[in-house]
Amino acid sequence: MADILTDTLLDGAKLLPFLFLTYLLMETLEHHTGSRLQKQIRTAGAWGPVWGGLLGVIPQCGFSAAASSLFAGRVITVGTLLAIYLSTSDEMLPILISEAVPAATIVKILGVKVVIAVLSGLLVEFVYTGLMKRKEKDMDIHVVCEEEHCHCEDGIFLSALKHTVRIFFYIFLISLALNIIIGIIGEDALGSVFSGVPLVGELIAALVGLIPNCASSVVITQLYLDGIISAGAMMAGLLVNAGVGVLVLFRLNRDYRQNAAIVGTLYALGVFWGVVIELCGFTF
Repeated sequence: MADILTDTLLDGAKLLPFLFLTYLLMETLEHHTGSRLQKQIRTAGAWGPVWGGLLGVIPQCGFSAAASSLFAGRVITVGTLLAIYLSTSDEMLPILISEAVPAATIVKILGVKVVIAVLSGLLVEFVYTGLMKRKEKDMDIHVVCEEEHCHCEDGIFLSALKHTVRIFFYIFLISLALNIIIGIIGEDALGSVFSGVPLVGELIAALVGLIPNCASSVVITQLYLDGIISAGAMMAGLLVNAGVGVLVLFRLNRDYRQNAAIVGTLYALGVFWGVVIELCGFTF
């Protein structure tokens, strides 16, 4: 146990400078482009899902939460909202960068998420407005003013430092738990839980991804990097990983049946695309 604790702490400590530099870059990007990107989403019209999928993949503080508040105020459509949810994935990018994953692999993962997000958003929009003939309520802009914030107003350096410390804490706890589990039952046995029965890996990973906490994206990304889950399961979990966006949706949007339908659709799309990736033998 002492060896596992020491190894986990040392491995995590090696990531600290890379995590901090990554978050520093992300905070700089957020402070300089965040408001402009949100404005582009609001004015996208019928192209909302396309812009949602493209811009959602850019690492920004609380973008899924902002999208939820915009949807609650009927500023963006349900297709655009789902495109943003599917495109964004909380702490995946910092973990991949800090673990020195090849740039080509990171670009491939992000590219697949964007393509899936755009296609899914357009499909949902077509089904919702074209086939079901549903129409959103009129804009209620005062709801947008209640938007949740993730306290990114502390300045670039301090905010990056806070993010780094918080994620390091999650990485340490999750890595420690995984190392203990692997030490007890073995990596092969743990991997068989996700790959032994078709669909199970994607279903479980997507459930974990729905947890509105950055720890879920850390778990999924770490399991994939450790070779425990497949590319399909990893993608299923990360596609549905909208962070606190789902919590903000339920807080601001009073149509709870609609909220449940959105989350159900998000989960179904994540599992579906994860299975497609798995069946096609796609790797990153």
